[in-house]
Amino acid sequence: MIKTDFLIIGSGIAGLTYALKVANHLPKAKITIITKANESESNTKYAQGGVAVALDQLFDSFEKHIKDTLIAGDGLCKKEVVEFVIKEGPERIKELINWGAKFDKETSGKYNLGKEGGHTANRIVHHKDCTGLEMERTLLKKIHQLPNITILSHYFAIDLITEHHLDLKRKNKNNINCFGIYALNILNNKIIKIISKISLLATGGSGQVYLNTTNPIIASGDGLAMAHRAGAKVKNMEFVQFHPTALYHPGESPSFLISEAVRGFGGMLKTQSSNLFMHKYDSRQELASRDIVARAIDTELKISGDDFVYLDCRQLNKKKFLQHFPNIYEKCKSIGIDVFEKMIPVVPAAHYQCGGIEVNKYGQTNIKNLYACGECAYTGLHGANRLASNSLLEALVYAHHCYLSSIDLYPKLNFNKPIPDWNAEGTSEPREKIFITHNKKLVQQTMNDFVGIVRSNQGLKHASKRIKLLNYETKVLYNSTILSPQLCELRNLTTVAKLTIEQSIKRKKNKGAFFNIDLI
Repeated sequence: MIKTDFLIIGSGIAGLTYALKVANHLPKAKITIITKANESESNTKYAQGGVAVALDQLFDSFEKHIKDTLIAGDGLCKKEVVEFVIKEGPERIKELINWGAKFDKETSGKYNLGKEGGHTANRIVHHKDCTGLEMERTLLKKIHQLPNITILSHYFAIDLITEHHLDLKRKNKNNINCFGIYALNILNNKIIKIISKISLLATGGSGQVYLNTTNPIIASGDGLAMAHRAGAKVKNMEFVQFHPTALYHPGESPSFLISEAVRGFGGMLKTQSSNLFMHKYDSRQELASRDIVARAIDTELKISGDDFVYLDCRQLNKKKFLQHFPNIYEKCKSIGIDVFEKMIPVVPAAHYQCGGIEVNKYGQTNIKNLYACGECAYTGLHGANRLASNSLLEALVYAHHCYLSSIDLYPKLNFNKPIPDWNAEGTSEPREKIFITHNKKLVQQTMNDFVGIVRSNQGLKHASKRIKLLNYETKVLYNSTILSPQLCELRNLTTVAKLTIEQSIKRKKNKGAFFNIDLI
């Protein structure tokens, strides 16, 4: 058993920022971060574009950024959330810079601000084309300087501990408390209980529920599924954002992301017949919001029967391109594409989960002592579609608000419940693990085929039947075999798929990233 004052599940920008602030404010408190992979592996690490923040008040403003966010969210953003996140953005970015983050600057000393789809001004603070990696590096360096923070790598969170595990009768079924988690030590296959006063879910997204995704292999919706099983409210799962331009390279998973900033830099989308097509779908052409560009590409592929379209960068300034996008250039070159001589083959891929665990302004879920932050949380900022580069901003701002609420709550809590050990009776080693890998592929293929960029009533009904069966089979397997990370991930993926389909069926009007052809 491990006892800790604060437990953070996930080591991306949301979890690390929260941990750093709590640890500095409460130097005697014990803070524990667990992650199922290496400490640096997270969705944050793969974020290329940057952080959207209105720093240049001469050519930009909070009002412009707010308006762009509301337009992208297609009427479903919470306006008060949009306003406070965007207005607080500069302060949070300056804090990160003070911690050591290096963002690209002009020779004048001003920050080089990029522009992406849906934005009406240059406002993307970035570090070349690997901004997330730079932010992760900065935060981990600060984390390792604090003695009251412990990072446990290769621990898989199985379930939240609530009254259900304590056999306590609740007068009100909605009055749920979180007492920590059960976690699987992947290295020795032992399950331990981690007891905490306050827990934060910062587990990222669920892109691996799709066959084609830019998300790392760890993005299997673990925190969201775990919270749902415990009774947390989950909202807006039908809004899955597909990045328009993932590198088309069959057999590679996750798909390599060709940053939206490349289109902001002047990259043009063309069919395999070298014809421009974005002008047919939106007056902003290549700079339209992601949902519009992704649907445009999807439509062109269905018309032509091709497997991909092209992103043409041959006309761009070579020196500036290499300064801004060195990793993209090298990746393309590694598969035989010199972007100044050949066009880049691209396809849309599942990229961002706009919905999630419902939280208030301070990141609190409806489960007491449980917070959620980052991509796994639904705050109301993104609405029906996320504006490019608003996610890292959201993580920074909400991590701060989770921290403010937590330090106020912390003195009122204590360890006063007897927590039982994990009950592992009746489990055995599965004879054939092929059932796990086979069913995972079936989940991903079903979601890709029927719950993708363009959906239909018939497709959603078919997907619902398939996922219900897979969900049942997974439960049987889960209850009869020894737990493994692969089985736990399958359990979580089927849960995420089920929620996404159910909420897609309930959605009766096309909005943002959600498009049902039968609702036109």
